[in-house]
Amino acid sequence: MVWADESAFYLLPGLVRTYAPRGETPILRLPLSRDHPAAISGITREGRLCLRLQDAAVRGPHCVAFLRQLARATRGRLLVIWDGAPIHRAQPVKDFLRTKTGRRFRLETLPGYAPELNPDEGIWQYLKCVELRNVLCNDLDHLHDELTRAAKRLRHKPHIIRACFRQAGLAV
Repeated sequence: MVWADESAFYLLPGLVRTYAPRGETPILRLPLSRDHPAAISGITREGRLCLRLQDAAVRGPHCVAFLRQLARATRGRLLVIWDGAPIHRAQPVKDFLRTKTGRRFRLETLPGYAPELNPDEGIWQYLKCVELRNVLCNDLDHLHDELTRAAKRLRHKPHIIRACFRQAGLAV
């Protein structure tokens, strides 16, 4: 069973602590850009993380590439639980499910009004607010490198991944 979700990461850092005097808003001087890397990840109750990074927003073909990545990383049948985003119902995903590899998958959607039920949301929260807090990146390549290193560190912390399940109210 794999719980999956996608997210975007922007150049503007998430500030947790600054050296600005109390009561004075810190001024960050960095380029304002809407360019961002996107990521799709899947986690298991055993504390495993599968992550795919890319330079563009996640679309149907990217979901298929992620499912193929999951298929290579695991054996047997897979239940993937993710939100009801339209990209998960796109034609490339439907076509993939008809293939030999795609028949290994069963896809289920969570209700659209309850993102807190998906423990993978906690992964994004952890990456953005803990691993990448106060990280100032000058360009997308630097942000991609920082995100890759953060994901590698998280893979060595399965207790954090299992804690995301507990936070979502699921037994580990």
